[in-house]
Amino acid sequence: MVLPMNSTPSNHGPHVACIMDGNGRWAKRRGLPRTAGHTAGEENLAEVVRIASARGVAYLTVFGFSTENWVRPKAEVRHILSLHKRLFGRIEELNANNVRINWIGRPFDEPGARTPAFVQRAIRQAISDTAANTGMVLTVAFDYGSRAELLRAAQLSISESISGIPITTLNVQSHLYSPELPDVDLLIRTSGESRISNFLLWQISKAKVYFTERSWPDLDANEIDAALALIRQ
Repeated sequence: MVLPMNSTPSNHGPHVACIMDGNGRWAKRRGLPRTAGHTAGEENLAEVVRIASARGVAYLTVFGFSTENWVRPKAEVRHILSLHKRLFGRIEELNANNVRINWIGRPFDEPGARTPAFVQRAIRQAISDTAANTGMVLTVAFDYGSRAELLRAAQLSISESISGIPITTLNVQSHLYSPELPDVDLLIRTSGESRISNFLLWQISKAKVYFTERSWPDLDANEIDAALALIRQ
């Protein structure tokens, strides 16, 4: 099941995507457990949402949990899952900032999907409780992998072609997890890594890419402004 967006935001700002990397290394440098880094990362995501919304960003898409992350230690995965439940539960704050929640990932009812039921409920509730907001759309990619998304889109397009519907760029795009999302204008990757990591491969074809040495918990307004300058020159 794909959960569609109901409308587009009222502003016409850019689509910014973030690969939120470096939580574990942030914690290690401070002599803290990796879970403390993930907690700090979730707290900073709330701050980044406020900053991006104030800067006129129309769409903010963040890589919350990938299809490959399930192999991490079970205790770490459980902690990350609890943080996502808390993230989707920030309804009062999201509504105060006029932010609407969206989600992309392997559809809950498809083979191979691994989103736990309690996270599914939190996602559905957040989408419902923020549906009337008209500001920035915050899309959380959970149990997401771009190859899985593109494989599914290709399979659906091939299936339709048997009935005479041609395989076109627009047709393939219509089968992405959230086809209403516009192309990404700016991709930000934190923590000094210079790679894309199977994130939004279709949507970033024309995006500017901003790499920073800062870990995700340390990403601040100054760094976000420097990234936005790439597309506002």
